Amino acid sequence: MTISLRKFQEEDVPYKVQWINDDRNNKYLHYDLPLEEGKTLAWFKTLKERNDRVDYTITYHGQPAGLIGLLNIDYNNKKGEYYICLGGEEFKGKGIASKATELLIEKSYKELGLQKIYLYTEIENNSAQKLFEKIGFQKEGLLKNDLIHNGEKIDRFVYGLNIEEFTTK
Repeated sequence: MTISLRKFQEEDVPYKVQWINDDRNNKYLHYDLPLEEGKTLAWFKTLKERNDRVDYTITYHGQPAGLIGLLNIDYNNKKGEYYICLGGEEFKGKGIASKATELLIEKSYKELGLQKIYLYTEIENNSAQKLFEKIGFQKEGLLKNDLIHNGEKIDRFVYGLNIEEFTTK
């Protein structure tokens, strides 16, 4: 199985729009939907000036299969917020998310010098929690009414991963 990460590129914008607009993918995402290609392209063009995030396209046998990256990178405290979204159903259940996450963790440590990756997940998102725990993320707490999205209050768990501990396993 050939899985790799490459920098998110302009030609990936239509994939992002398609994947994020897919109801099977966006249940736990907090975008203003639907995404539009023009606005997403304008967002992409702002990435060059930013150093607080990294965005990658997950490829599976050379084909774009999903998105992964880090937001809110804090170089002083050596941490960043993880995100992932696999594309179509044909990419799910194959171990792609696990392998892509391991690659991102390695890049975070070796290329960015980060020591911690954290993430948030809704308390109902059991499949994501299983993935994160299998990889080595640990549940660090419950955030009550952490978000308000479409008028609903959302409780989320925060997970963390100490990268140095992960890389020495």
